[in-house]
Amino acid sequence: MERDTRGIVDPDALLTHVRFRRHEPAPGLRPYVENYWLIDWDLTVPYASHIVAHPAVNLTFQWDEADGPPYGELTGVWAPGLYTRKIGGRGRVCGVKFRPGMFRTFAPGEPVSAWTGRVLPYADVFPATDPAAVLTPADDHDRAAALDAYLLPLAPAVPDPQAELARGLVARIRAERTVHRVADLAREEGLSVRSLQRLFAAYVGVSPKWCVLRYRIHEAVEAAARRDAVDWAALAADLGYADQAHLVRDFTATVGVSPTAYPAG
Repeated sequence: MERDTRGIVDPDALLTHVRFRRHEPAPGLRPYVENYWLIDWDLTVPYASHIVAHPAVNLTFQWDEADGPPYGELTGVWAPGLYTRKIGGRGRVCGVKFRPGMFRTFAPGEPVSAWTGRVLPYADVFPATDPAAVLTPADDHDRAAALDAYLLPLAPAVPDPQAELARGLVARIRAERTVHRVADLAREEGLSVRSLQRLFAAYVGVSPKWCVLRYRIHEAVEAAARRDAVDWAALAADLGYADQAHLVRDFTATVGVSPTAYPAG
């Protein structure tokens, strides 16, 4: 799949420490799952990766060889700030990134906001399986096939129109820089602001405003990472910020350093 490092803080550093790949799921899962992501590492010195999270729920099967048998986790949308994962020794992860808005079709009993900011055993939400069956194959395609075999029987038989609506709205927020205000988005979609907020709480896990701000920060991080001259005042205006200072504050609060310090971090 095409390399997309949006949201990864210092992707060049990450890719020098781990092998990172993405694979498409089976066709029957593609409306619900954005991709499978696979990571392997063998490190003598521990490393911490940092992610400016997407509005997506992730299911992961993990194996840290020094820490015990393989296990699985469910990670809700990581809204509090950077998601940090420390790794060392030898290990691997096989992850499932659900499309924004579509996770609830697999777990309809709770609003997706119930999982926001939480990491919990996957079997609290999904049927138990053998994590080793996903993690031990040496071939990437076999690992992806194991994820397909696990998820396909759990895929919904009937589409959920509300999930489809939420997915489309998040995709629009990500693609269109002109989406700045939640009230404007609601009006253009024929919804009240309150209805839009309820939809996002139930199906996305975070507010529409959070999504707008997060995708704009992703763009700002990409601009900072290019290490060339950036007109931050112009970019702030393009992204819908009141001024450059507002963008810098949001960037610093989310990433932990200012935009001008980021390339050297």
